[in-house]
Amino acid sequence: MEPLESKAPHVLIFPFPAQGHVNSMLNLAPLLSLAGLNITFLNTDHNHNRLVLHSNILHRFACFPGFQFKSIPDGLPDDHPRAGVRFREMFDSFELVTIPLFREMLCSGQLNTATGQSVTCIIADGILSFPIDVGNELGIPVIHFRTGSACYFLACFCIEDMIEAGELPIRENEDMDRLIRSVLGMDTFLRIRDLPSFCQVSNLADPDLQLVANKTRQSLRAHALILNTFEDLEGPVLSHIRAKCPKIYTIGPLHAILKSKLESKTTLLQSQSPNSLFKVDRSCMVWLNAQPLKSVIYVSFGSITIMTKDKLMEFWYGLVNSKKRFLWAMRSDLVIQKDGEGQIPVELVEGTKDRGYMVGWVPQEEVLVHQAVGGFLTHSGWNSTLESIVARVPMICWPYFADQQINSRFVSEVWKLGMDMKDVCDRVMVEKMVNHLMEETREIFMKSTAEKARLAKESVSEGGSSYRNLDHLIKDIRLMSMATTK
Repeated sequence: MEPLESKAPHVLIFPFPAQGHVNSMLNLAPLLSLAGLNITFLNTDHNHNRLVLHSNILHRFACFPGFQFKSIPDGLPDDHPRAGVRFREMFDSFELVTIPLFREMLCSGQLNTATGQSVTCIIADGILSFPIDVGNELGIPVIHFRTGSACYFLACFCIEDMIEAGELPIRENEDMDRLIRSVLGMDTFLRIRDLPSFCQVSNLADPDLQLVANKTRQSLRAHALILNTFEDLEGPVLSHIRAKCPKIYTIGPLHAILKSKLESKTTLLQSQSPNSLFKVDRSCMVWLNAQPLKSVIYVSFGSITIMTKDKLMEFWYGLVNSKKRFLWAMRSDLVIQKDGEGQIPVELVEGTKDRGYMVGWVPQEEVLVHQAVGGFLTHSGWNSTLESIVARVPMICWPYFADQQINSRFVSEVWKLGMDMKDVCDRVMVEKMVNHLMEETREIFMKSTAEKARLAKESVSEGGSSYRNLDHLIKDIRLMSMATTK
């Protein structure tokens, strides 16, 4: 694409400080850099330090002229646990510490490029509304980027409608399989148990419900909305969103469009590594290389999920009892540890030694496309779901919170890409579902995953919907920046 002016726009990208959000935005950043835009990527100090420690991110982005990393405090102590629901405490610390600093950094020129160019456009995480306030004050257009699914965004947008219809709050002894009728286009299959976790509350004053409802509606104030999805996957949902937010760029799956764009740039592609806040253990790839075709179920509950030791044991027994090979990414902070819980039973140790492999963190995109992997037991985070779709790997979904409940419903009921195991944590069910996925329904799921993977590939290929929408986004950023710098 030819630049509309000689001076390239300067885009500030600011993700919410969680692995999934940072990963999505770090996939968008090089796509904009490849188009000749100057990029400043603003991470929290805590996450920037973790990225530098656990990835080659500084070396990788040094390939892009006009790209720089900056960081800002998140207001929390470095040893603050950011897993589980504790990460929401960042919203409070952002109010006290980060927001005033963000405004000051923009006003003082601390976020300027090396040549002194000020920010001409902000792409802010869609769960953060304060960049819109600051952008409006300083005359800088702001684009919201919601890193979750379109179906999650729409459900959160409809919280007020659910309240008005009397479907929220959830009553005591409620039938969790009761259908929700007031979320547009989902009235035939969306149950209470499929609502985003923030919606499953008994009190309308619940702070998380109020926060999500408010932050989602704030996207109406942004210049436009970016979604990491594609038209052939969430088209019906997107049509309902466009009735509220007409300016939408669907540019996903971002990891796939980035790979497609980099294929002609060998040196850049060779330097790719996971955008990981955790130390990646590559020994799992050696183990996978020794396993038969489509014989392994990969297990990961993402970067934030936490569980009790009892739940962990149910999953572990289910996997071992299934007699299937498994690769399990088990973070060191996955389990809420209790004192005196004893040793791991010998049958689990032996079963894992025979057929399993456990590591702290894996290069997930690489793992999912490996020929030995035949299934994915997942928390249904949106990045994991998209990566699984692109890799043609069917899923067993065990959602933890946020968008994961509704993602898992769409995976099983709408897209037919796997099975939903939400609200169940039982070794017998785990064993049954693993065997079902890897044996009985394998051929059925392989057909549906192959079709969705084909549509995903078409969307990011030249002429595809996401490919075109990315071009439109870049063109509009240039036009906005021309107006900003006049």
